Amino acid sequence: MTATAPHRRTEMLRPDGSPVRVLVVDDEAALSELLSMALRYEGWEVRSCADGAGAVRTARRFRPDAVVLDVMLPDMDGLAVLGRVRGELPDVPVLFLTARDAVEDRIAGLTAGGDDYVTKPFSLEEVVARLRGLIRRSGTAAARSESLLAVGDLTLDEDSHEVARAGDPIHLTATEFELLRYLMRNPRRVLSKAQILDRVWNYDFGGQANVVELYISYLRRKIDAGRAPMIHTRRGAGYLIKPAE
Repeated sequence: MTATAPHRRTEMLRPDGSPVRVLVVDDEAALSELLSMALRYEGWEVRSCADGAGAVRTARRFRPDAVVLDVMLPDMDGLAVLGRVRGELPDVPVLFLTARDAVEDRIAGLTAGGDDYVTKPFSLEEVVARLRGLIRRSGTAAARSESLLAVGDLTLDEDSHEVARAGDPIHLTATEFELLRYLMRNPRRVLSKAQILDRVWNYDFGGQANVVELYISYLRRKIDAGRAPMIHTRRGAGYLIKPAE
């Protein structure tokens, strides 16, 4: 399998605006971790399991939008896992992974209800592309416009300059918008005052840090007031934005 992470594409979201959910089921720990990392890079929420019983339990709780399922598992056949998962989620698309490449194995997997089939070794890009196609065709998620940024329930449209939290419009000045856009383009990343000054105000760092503090306070009043906070200070390091907890 090629371990190169895929280039990030237009993000896909569930109808409620939350990230697509994918369940990865494979007993090879290194492979499962690489797959999970690649899928998280797409912005998707991922759970992984190493056996069939765990997969069935996790699918029941996690309610994934797609499943990546190894045919050979330590406790039960992947086809049996598919049957049990489909008992809970009859329409969830399933992508089979297997070292088998015989025609009869492919036919067996697809006949059992699998939606697609990838043989090992495979590239991460291929798996991601196949999953995107399956999820799109299933209608459980839609590709988000490249102009729309989203962190938790906060959205920012770079084209229309519309901002909303939980669907409620938020009116920002041009500078507030640029600051929020920079934060949202780097979710969960601590941005220093110097970085923010350079990006938003085009200043070299030179004693102007107070303007950053001032505009962060403006954003907090408009975005976090009366809600669980999304904008956080890391003392001595900078600021970050992340979904409310």
